[in-house]
Amino acid sequence: MKRITILLLVFASVVTAAHAQQKMTLRECMEVAVTNSSKMKLQEVEVDDARAMRRQAVLSTFLPQVSAGTNANFNFGRTVDPETNTYQSVTSFNNVYSLGGQIMLFDGFSAVNNIKITKTLLRMGITREEQLREEICLATMEAFYNVVFAEELVDVLESFVETARKNLELGSRQQELGQKGHADVVQFEAELADREFELVNARNQRDKALLTLKDMMLWPVDEELEIDTRVDAETQQLEVSYGELVEEAHRNLPALILAEGRKTNALRSLRTARWSSLPSLMLSGGWSTNYFSFDNGTRTPDFATQFKDNRGEYVMLNMSIPLFGGFMRRTKIAKARHELRRAEIEYDQTLHDVDREVTRAMQEHEGARAALKQAEKRSLVQEEAYRLNKSKLERGLISPLEFQTASNQYLKARAERMDALLKYRLKQSVVRYYQGESYLNQN
Repeated sequence: MKRITILLLVFASVVTAAHAQQKMTLRECMEVAVTNSSKMKLQEVEVDDARAMRRQAVLSTFLPQVSAGTNANFNFGRTVDPETNTYQSVTSFNNVYSLGGQIMLFDGFSAVNNIKITKTLLRMGITREEQLREEICLATMEAFYNVVFAEELVDVLESFVETARKNLELGSRQQELGQKGHADVVQFEAELADREFELVNARNQRDKALLTLKDMMLWPVDEELEIDTRVDAETQQLEVSYGELVEEAHRNLPALILAEGRKTNALRSLRTARWSSLPSLMLSGGWSTNYFSFDNGTRTPDFATQFKDNRGEYVMLNMSIPLFGGFMRRTKIAKARHELRRAEIEYDQTLHDVDREVTRAMQEHEGARAALKQAEKRSLVQEEAYRLNKSKLERGLISPLEFQTASNQYLKARAERMDALLKYRLKQSVVRYYQGESYLNQN
């Protein structure tokens, strides 16, 4: 048993260590950012409020308002005898019970419009939640790619530092053998110092980018965050026309859905304001009974008898016709008309903004793809030049200064290629989002 326990402990520690070493992918980072976002939690509360308002609008339209009440009072002065309807100057006790209800039969379509408005508000709340989720995912993606780029730059500079250190060692030995001069060795030392300085800056940049990513994810600052920085170099070209992309964006983008919802609700509010001048019809009914007694020696029926005999019911149909309200209805209609005009202007502006953003996204996508192709060609050429110059340096055919120039060009080419690749992936994700594909579903 003791041996089994030890094996289980060892297995648990191995599993825990493997879990701790697991690196988070881009999708996992976005999911954590969305889950931990305070803005998302607040928006979820807003959606719950909108759902409660819709439920209340439906129930208040189709269900009656019912109330029950009771009261008891002592009268120590002049009062009316309920049986004889004459005044008596004696102490009396009266206990009343009532039950009543009412339901609006017609209110100028205000209730129906209110149901439609709350339904649209609920849909807008859900859409705003989706919009916020996509914004968080895009910001997290940018922060993630910044970390990937910084990590790649650190890896490249670490290899360059190691190469510079080996070149210094080789130059020092060649100086001892009389094959290199002191100036060459100093140049090797300068190159190593430059690479180490660049490496320190790159590590600082990586730490700063990682801190930004933690902030987006609301990740504890004192806890380690390891991400999967592997990037697939293969890229797929999107086959999409500008017209199709604009059509998809008009159909799927939350910003347009929200603007359209505001315009629709403004129109309904205007109709409600206009219909407020129509008559309203309400049906109500009720039941009541009471018990009374006098403190003058007169015998009154007991509680059960009076509760039964004093019952009364009523049914009432009430019509209210608004005639004059101090121009309040006219003011309400004017404000609703202005709100509709404002919503229409905002919708047109949002439509223009969406078309502009789609055009920009297409242009930036095409530009990023062309830049990536050129950066890949340049990187391959500079890599070959770097290897040739490195071989020449080892054979003493070029000076350290010439090799440093070649290595600088190769370093710049590798950094630009990674930067172009990440930018292309980001611009491609934006285009796919305009096509209706969520950022989370892309990864």
